[in-house]
Amino acid sequence: MSSSSNGARVRTIFRSKTTKALDRMEDPRETLDDSYDQQVKLLQQVRVAVADVATAKKRIELQGEEMGARYQRLGSQAAEALAQGREDLARAALERRAMLESQVAALQQQFTSLDRQTAQLQERERRLTDQVAAFRIEKETIKATYTASEAQVKANEAVSGISNSITDVGSSLDRARDRVAQMQARAAATDELLASGALTDLTAAPDADIERQLAVISAQAEIERQLAALKGGASAAGGASEQAGSGSWTSIGQAGSAGQG
Repeated sequence: MSSSSNGARVRTIFRSKTTKALDRMEDPRETLDDSYDQQVKLLQQVRVAVADVATAKKRIELQGEEMGARYQRLGSQAAEALAQGREDLARAALERRAMLESQVAALQQQFTSLDRQTAQLQERERRLTDQVAAFRIEKETIKATYTASEAQVKANEAVSGISNSITDVGSSLDRARDRVAQMQARAAATDELLASGALTDLTAAPDADIERQLAVISAQAEIERQLAALKGGASAAGGASEQAGSGSWTSIGQAGSAGQG
């Protein structure tokens, strides 16, 4: 494999790993969960604010009730002092009552402001609660869809990997078949060359080539002898036939040897 192919493979692997790392960094499920957590924290802050304002409102309400009771008591004391002829005490009670009335008026304004602020915060809390609930449903839907899509991508990649593996296996089989065919052809060719003497059989005994050639000459001489015997006459042929017919298979080829002997 060339260096350029290796470089391309390395770049492909690097891009693949980088893409997977970015996918993990930009996982929308984690982003949605973070956004949801932030909205929940904001909702909690609004609820704490509602509770604080409601507490302040209740404190002013209790203080106003206490001041109202004192206002009524000062009025009763002024009437009782006047009935007993103590106009000076009645005047002092009424003066304190007048001062208390101005304090109650200021307290009433604070109470009204806090009451309006409480209503606004409660309305914001209600809307934010609805928004957080809706966002949670949409978040879980998107997460489920993303998870399903991710599983589908992994399944497709797995199938693609299996397909590539099958393709590689098929290529390997084709290459193996070609190698076997080449080896068989080479074996047949070397057999022919060895038989023709073009190649030397290093495993054969010394002078085997001479013995092989002499064996061929002897076989040819035997054929010529048998042919001459056939031409010599029917009697010789009949005698040979009787000898061949009377004997078993073990006598085949023995006549020529006896004649030579």
